[in-house]
Amino acid sequence: MSKNKYVITITRQFGSLGRPIAKRMAEKLQIEYYDRDLVDEAAKQLDLPVSVIDEEEESAKKVFHNPFSRMVYPLGKGTNNTQDDIFRAQENIIKFLADKESCIIVGRCSDFILEEKENAMHIYIYAPFEDRVEHCVKDLNIDISEARKMIVAVDEARDSYHMNYAGYLPEDKYHKDIMINSSFLGVEGTADYLVDAITRKFHL
Repeated sequence: MSKNKYVITITRQFGSLGRPIAKRMAEKLQIEYYDRDLVDEAAKQLDLPVSVIDEEEESAKKVFHNPFSRMVYPLGKGTNNTQDDIFRAQENIIKFLADKESCIIVGRCSDFILEEKENAMHIYIYAPFEDRVEHCVKDLNIDISEARKMIVAVDEARDSYHMNYAGYLPEDKYHKDIMINSSFLGVEGTADYLVDAITRKFHL
């Protein structure tokens, strides 16, 4: 395995199985994986009480009454100033992690934050709407009607979040190196395909 550091950013549609794919990729590449825990670390850096974050997440949950509703509000439902502070803290954390070690970072505008970084690959994972509904029902135990609403809401939230901070939509092909339909090969096959591409790109 090469000692050269590299970073992979994963942007994904809700229900596209992007998170389990990213985890499998990290396991196969034997590198670190970072996801929503970045938000928690950002909150610690800002010295925000855990109760504040919890209250914001609870507000999000009330919209759809399920534990995945926090995805609708990536930075909670606080003021714009608070959200901007959290984003800046996340940005610093993402840059620190990318400089420290080879890793995979999921979401949080990491594609935008690390756009100019050398030895970076930016991947977008998507899937047909009905496949995403099926994944939500099967893997997350969400009612089918709830799943459809959730997918639309999370898509809108992620688009808004990404456009606000990055200035472009998550699926913008001009800011991605690879865009892949996860339903074509499934979790394991997609992970294998992407790991092969990473291995070739960075001469691992």
